[in-house]
Amino acid sequence: MNIYFPQAISPLIADGLHVSPKSAALVVTCAQLGYAAGIFLLVPLGDRLRHRVLVTTLLLATCAGLVLAGTAGTLPVLAVAGALVGLTTVVPQILIPMAAALTAPEHRGTVTGTLLSGLIGGILLARAFSGTLGEWLGWRAPYLVAAALVLALTVALAAALPATTPSTGQSYPALLAASLRLLRTEPLLRRSALNQALVFAAFSAAWTALALYITGPAYRLGTPAIGVLALVGAASMFATPIAGRRTDRDGPDAVNLVSMVGAVAAGALLLTGDLGGAVGLAGLGAGMLLLDVAMQSGQVANQTRIFALRSEARARLNTAYMTCAFLGGSVGSWLGVRAYSTFGWNGVCGLVMLLAGLALLRHRVGHPKVRPPRAGAAGGRGRPQHVAR
Repeated sequence: MNIYFPQAISPLIADGLHVSPKSAALVVTCAQLGYAAGIFLLVPLGDRLRHRVLVTTLLLATCAGLVLAGTAGTLPVLAVAGALVGLTTVVPQILIPMAAALTAPEHRGTVTGTLLSGLIGGILLARAFSGTLGEWLGWRAPYLVAAALVLALTVALAAALPATTPSTGQSYPALLAASLRLLRTEPLLRRSALNQALVFAAFSAAWTALALYITGPAYRLGTPAIGVLALVGAASMFATPIAGRRTDRDGPDAVNLVSMVGAVAAGALLLTGDLGGAVGLAGLGAGMLLLDVAMQSGQVANQTRIFALRSEARARLNTAYMTCAFLGGSVGSWLGVRAYSTFGWNGVCGLVMLLAGLALLRHRVGHPKVRPPRAGAAGGRGRPQHVAR
């Protein structure tokens, strides 16, 4: 995804624009903040507009933002372009609720897990692609190649997306207000959003600091090494469908518990990176893989839970949930850089364990275990969000 590949090339950006690595890492934070804003401002339109028009428009805007980023001459321009790319790269968060609306409730976790598996593949390949291509052709190349790929995707989705009927005629201000109101009135939505915000903050802190760590004095590796570590995490693609099936069978709470424990364990495992050499790299790869699996499995469980709350408002539910998650991710990126600058890699690992531990504490102490009713079953509300014609 377009908001993730800058994590792998931030050291190259620092060299190319003659700024400090700490300053270049702000590009990652700006992209994630833009994504959080895009989720809040644009994803609710998935309940209001036809998907084909909305998706193709956003993809064209993303393409323009990538071109601007790839031709930026200064860090502020790149940061603004990154925020624009993040703002419009919200198409997956529009398509996932659409797919949920077209899926039987008893299979919704499986379908969500499968879609997230593809999304994870894109994230992992984006890091590997940008790290390798950036090393060969410079930091601008990943942005410009991504722009060409997004343009091709725009054409493909314009032809492939089914025609859909909007579920609401609410005005745009009412849609935005509805997302906030849902966050206030739905306890299970708040629970899911806060859990994922903490775990995603841990995930973002680790990935943002990792680029600085392995290209710095400890390992002195190039940016392709970041891509290799990302490819090691490809196994998480196979974990999300399993998490989806377990969510359908055992409920979101059981999957969330395992995910949070896994995230804490990942932070401890990442401490082995301080050993250096092949052993340290192996520990980093294993730790990042476990953190990827934990974060993405929790995402499957949480999204499955919120999509069962109100069938007529899935895009708005996803808006509230993902806005919180990516605000957490943005804060995590910022904290990760500060922790690394002040305390080194072990400080980043401690931050990961702290954030994941807070999520685990909330899960175990702060809330009763409640399994939401399935959409369409007794107690479900509203009609399906979109119907393909």
